Amino acid sequence: MENCIFCKIISGEIPSTTIYEDNDFKVILDVSPATEGHALILPKKHYKDLDELDKSCGEKLLTIASNVGKALMDTFGYEGYNIVQNNGLAAGQTVFHFHMHVIGRKTGGESILTWTPHNQEQEKREELGAKLKETLTK
Repeated sequence: MENCIFCKIISGEIPSTTIYEDNDFKVILDVSPATEGHALILPKKHYKDLDELDKSCGEKLLTIASNVGKALMDTFGYEGYNIVQNNGLAAGQTVFHFHMHVIGRKTGGESILTWTPHNQEQEKREELGAKLKETLTK
């Protein structure tokens, strides 16, 4: 995609700090990191979002994310890591080339992923679950 910033990074047109690369993926450091070492996993083939990602790419993705997360913990002393992936504008996706964030975390660190939990009755969960199950089995 000629106007995609991540495609330009993958092609080398825009410089980046690459920490891992193979035939299918490039992993770079985020230019606006949430924490030190915040990495982005980019498939080299352009996919708009998770829904477009092909199966072989998806199968490899979590292994890379795990390896990057472990490297963040080993290198920076993090106690855990978040894997973040947004799909669609309403979900916070700002670059429409599939990418996954791997963000190292320490206990007591700044909160970066929050929502307000709401109580929901079991009856309502059952109703919603039935609707979702019906959609998933079509």
